[in-house]
Amino acid sequence: MKKRVGKILFWLCIVVCVLGVAYIAIYYFRKDKNEDVYQKVQKQVEEKKQEEDAEDEIPIDFASLKETNPDIYAWIEIPDTNVNYPIVQSADDDSYYLNHTIDGQEGYPGSIYTEKVNAKDFSDFNTVIYGHDMKDGSMFKDLHKFEDADFFEQHDKVTIYTENECKTYQIFAAVVYDNRHLMYSFDNNNISDRKAFLESLSESRSLKNQFRSGVEVDENSHIITLSTCIGGQPDKRFLVEAVEIDE
Repeated sequence: MKKRVGKILFWLCIVVCVLGVAYIAIYYFRKDKNEDVYQKVQKQVEEKKQEEDAEDEIPIDFASLKETNPDIYAWIEIPDTNVNYPIVQSADDDSYYLNHTIDGQEGYPGSIYTEKVNAKDFSDFNTVIYGHDMKDGSMFKDLHKFEDADFFEQHDKVTIYTENECKTYQIFAAVVYDNRHLMYSFDNNNISDRKAFLESLSESRSLKNQFRSGVEVDENSHIITLSTCIGGQPDKRFLVEAVEIDE
């Protein structure tokens, strides 16, 4: 009897190991395939930039991108980081792009996305843009570079392209924050909530927090919040805050 039980346990262990290896293999296969999707569109954008005149304000071929996915509506770039991606928004499922790439492939690294509570023209007081904190440095991993005081001081711009315009934002804060849903916690249409959100940023306490003095931002501004996770701290988020400026 003991022999039989031992054999059963042995084969169960073999099956579990095989399934585990298969799962890991599938995960990395999907991840590599999904990363290829982003490299392809990034290459197209770079080629488009080189083709266009220097005066062309919008070097992104949105018509081509929308053939890949009509949910693509903007593009975000941050100098000296890997943040150089299309922004998507699902009309039906806010969590869809958490684990789907821009071409609909399931799995990591997901996409850079906003939720439908935010307008696609960035006219809201606060537009929250989400991206994974990927260990390989992709997606929003490089937001954590802004934890460093020198990097924060030397890098203060975010560029967002839409089909109709190029928007420039100045980074005014990078903070460790709690994991509350910002759009449900602070109403964009409520002046008091706008003020409360800005105050909550300065109330955050962490040695990683950075603030830029002299930047004009108030309840009438248009800001973006770039939100990503913090490894090992599921109850925290790292936020990079930037305000739209005229350039």
